[in-house]
Amino acid sequence: MKQYTTDKLRNVALVAHGGAGKTSLAEALLFQAGATKRLGSVDQGTSILDYDPEEVKRKISITTSVAPIEWKGYKINILDTPGYFDFVGEVIGSLRVADGAVIVVCATNGVEVGTEKVWGYADERDLPRMVFINKMDRENADFFKVLARLREMYGQQVIPIQLPIGQAEGFKGIVDLVKMKGFIYSNGKVEEVDIPDELQADVESYREALIEAAAVTDDELAMKYLEGEPLSQEELEKALGEGTKTRQIIPVLCGSSLLGAGVDAFLDYCIHCLPAPNETGEVKGVVPGSDEEAVRKQSADESLSALVFKTMADPYVGRLTLFRVYSGVLKSDSQVYNATRQIDERIGQVFLIRGKEQIPVDSVTAGDLAAVAKLQGTLTGDTLCVKNAPIVLPSIQFPEPTLMMAIHPKAKGDEDKIASGLARLQEEDPTFTVTRVTETGQTVVSGIGDMHLEIIASRLASKFGVGVELTVPKVPYKETIKGKADVEYKHKKQTGGRGQYGHVLIRMEPLPPGGGFEFVDEIFGGAVPRQFIPAVEKGVQETMSEGVLAGYPVVDVKVTLYDGSYHSVDSSEMAFKIAASMAFKKGFMQASPILLEPIMSVEVKVPEAYMGDIIGDLNKKRGRILGMDPENGYQIIRALVPQAELFRYATDLRSITQGRGSFKMTFDHYEEVPANIAEQVIAEAQKENA
Repeated sequence: MKQYTTDKLRNVALVAHGGAGKTSLAEALLFQAGATKRLGSVDQGTSILDYDPEEVKRKISITTSVAPIEWKGYKINILDTPGYFDFVGEVIGSLRVADGAVIVVCATNGVEVGTEKVWGYADERDLPRMVFINKMDRENADFFKVLARLREMYGQQVIPIQLPIGQAEGFKGIVDLVKMKGFIYSNGKVEEVDIPDELQADVESYREALIEAAAVTDDELAMKYLEGEPLSQEELEKALGEGTKTRQIIPVLCGSSLLGAGVDAFLDYCIHCLPAPNETGEVKGVVPGSDEEAVRKQSADESLSALVFKTMADPYVGRLTLFRVYSGVLKSDSQVYNATRQIDERIGQVFLIRGKEQIPVDSVTAGDLAAVAKLQGTLTGDTLCVKNAPIVLPSIQFPEPTLMMAIHPKAKGDEDKIASGLARLQEEDPTFTVTRVTETGQTVVSGIGDMHLEIIASRLASKFGVGVELTVPKVPYKETIKGKADVEYKHKKQTGGRGQYGHVLIRMEPLPPGGGFEFVDEIFGGAVPRQFIPAVEKGVQETMSEGVLAGYPVVDVKVTLYDGSYHSVDSSEMAFKIAASMAFKKGFMQASPILLEPIMSVEVKVPEAYMGDIIGDLNKKRGRILGMDPENGYQIIRALVPQAELFRYATDLRSITQGRGSFKMTFDHYEEVPANIAEQVIAEAQKENA
């Protein structure tokens, strides 16, 4: 593949609700441009871009695939993103390095929840965009109904630049409203035709709307239009391009990726309407270790700056790092500086990625996307640059994982394999985290949804050879006391020879929340010899870590050793440790013991229509609503909710809001578990330990 200058590059993310046909469209684009000899099919498992075994099995995209396409002297880097909500991190990473987005909409299903979400993500990045109404050949396809809904939701700047010739089974081709020509597609060939008579009225109406929208983008054109003068073809094309790049126009195209209809025009309009990297302005970052702004023009003549937008873990090849060069040139066999982590990295062979194919190149220029293998410490979101002109570019803001599951090996002794595999998978997926919960002894994995974690488990098996099970995690309860107790315990054992003797009197009282543990020695006159007092404290602490009520750690207790006795021969550290432990257990049960549970601070963001349902559901989950704030047509509901009720909340929320809601949570404090629930927890713990 030849080198292209920055102005000849386009970085375009295909985004959509799952099932709209993004990958099929990308496959059709590759085939149309001659980059592949056969048309890949998702349904038949022959897709070039969905090559991961999980993607082939499930017939959905799980990760972003890059498809560089050469077309009429330009190179278009297509980023084919997943549509399923669980893989939103891939969408956000791709939009971070794209200069334009194409929102693919199914002609049958129309605007769906995923369409709304990706539109919002594109808004956050302020990206120019086009809409492609796909599957025009499908039963019940209705271009005009979908168009009306798009305009209702996103305004009159949504302008069709193509109309379909026929719909559903009768779909034959498109009318281009810019060129005012018809195109019929059959058997992989395209034929230019006159505009069909039955479409003349629609064509004139929508052509007029296009001219009006184009005229608004430029003062001179606006004057010309208002004075009734016609716009030339050249003026219309230029205004359409400029209007799209400045987000005054959102062009709507249509076609069928399965039939290859409209795919050639799609590539033409990507070049004409979406910006080259150097048209999107300078990139701004900071000098590492300071707040000083650093600026780079998106030009090959500047110092190097590149952002890592994706990491892939391969057990054989190692880590594969995908990046976008924003300024300068990144060469194979060179040295670069990771300004985020302040480490040097050795660059080996740089290559372009097309699905799983790797195309070696000598260098990558500003604006282009490429990959390199075996970087030592570089992760997604890091900036690569040269050491004498360092810059840290803004990283990628991924959503926090919200669905938690405990992970266990199916075979004993696989714990190390699991840890190693999870660490590798965590490197490639910033929306996936692994935590070791000391209170429960479990390893807890967190992701965006059920399918996300299912695929993590499946990859552990296929890539790292370790079978795992996912279960609902245990709640990290804690135990404490509300009352006081004075207890005595004498540990005395005689079995022939030297015996065991330890005798302690302790006083137990609660500490305020967060008080931890306090041990006070009030022994006078050597009732308990000094050398045995640390053993008393150790006996208490070990029992606290094991728990008394239900096997959970004890917190916020003050223990005072105030008396005891000893035997000159039979007393030992072990005897006093046992005496202290038994005294603590006895006293704990006398001092009004209670269970504490973690309470999370939760922020739920939902459309106003779902607010009543969400508040009702949070109340059922023993939540306390703290307040509500409106934000851009959404409501932010703030609440305190027990963690025990939240492990599956990501799934519940998606179900209640049809995927439109989101939430984040942080630990807030511990508080007493209601008596009826505490009884169940204690009973279950005793059953487990029986």
